[in-house]
Amino acid sequence: MKHSVIIPVYKNETSIPRLIQALSVINLELKGEIEAVFVVDGSPDQSFKILRDALDSADFSAQLLAHSRNFGSFPAIRTGLTAARGEFFAVMAADLQEPPELISKFLTSLAIDECDVIVGTRNSRKDPLISRLSSTLFWKLYRNLVVNDMPEGGVDVFGCNRIFRDHLLKLEESRSSLIALIFWLGFRRKTVGYDRQLRQEGKSAWTLNKKIEYMLDSVFAFTDYPIRLLMRIGALGLLFGLILGAIVLTARITGISAVPGYAATMITVIILGTLNLLGIGLVGTYAWRGYENSKQRPLAIVSIRHDNRKSRNELPK
Repeated sequence: MKHSVIIPVYKNETSIPRLIQALSVINLELKGEIEAVFVVDGSPDQSFKILRDALDSADFSAQLLAHSRNFGSFPAIRTGLTAARGEFFAVMAADLQEPPELISKFLTSLAIDECDVIVGTRNSRKDPLISRLSSTLFWKLYRNLVVNDMPEGGVDVFGCNRIFRDHLLKLEESRSSLIALIFWLGFRRKTVGYDRQLRQEGKSAWTLNKKIEYMLDSVFAFTDYPIRLLMRIGALGLLFGLILGAIVLTARITGISAVPGYAATMITVIILGTLNLLGIGLVGTYAWRGYENSKQRPLAIVSIRHDNRKSRNELPK
């Protein structure tokens, strides 16, 4: 197969029929040269069974992989990229909120060598107001703290050629951000805008807690901003302490202070104690992440593999 489409799956059982249909359309557009690589990431619903039954009669080649538990969407994408057999690769969302025709654009641009990696960025989204506001704030912080050239609408899907894929898979970092790694790698990059569609089935598993974890993983993996922030707070605290000390000393000399040293001692203890706790927490976080990477555990484990590989002469004319 010339093109591989990687689809991480988690709680997407209700959108699978539309997903299979969309992939059939993409396969026809690309002359029957795609394979779909589904990675069921420990989904608690019937996604794996529904996919297994549907793929036996699908008109495109497919691999169905199942993680032994839920490892997260980024490890699922890595698993799919590792298993994929094509020359060009695209990542597709199983909920179909990113329009399927975007995948055809990705793979076509890669096939004519316009770029090494292509990313989709949202021009607009039809999500609820709170979701849109939180997403805007999230990606604004991401641009300021992690990746300065991240598109304003963020990135959820991307495509790449084999050279880029191979370099990306060499970066086996625990608790990292696959999207940030794409920008870190460089290469020839192209951006394609799209309008995010309204979710038709199910409920998004992209919760607030997962967004916060994603942001923290990206910050601690790609920037020393927390350390620099701590240094600035420490400098301001030192300046504040010097000013406060001068005031207390003046009050003591002039006899204004009724209880010598009490207020100054308490304020100093509170400020320094807070700074120490913050500093220990930051240093501990970086130390823990370094320890995590030193273990060299696999980022995900495939427990089941199902393959319906088809030759081109089996595909519909």
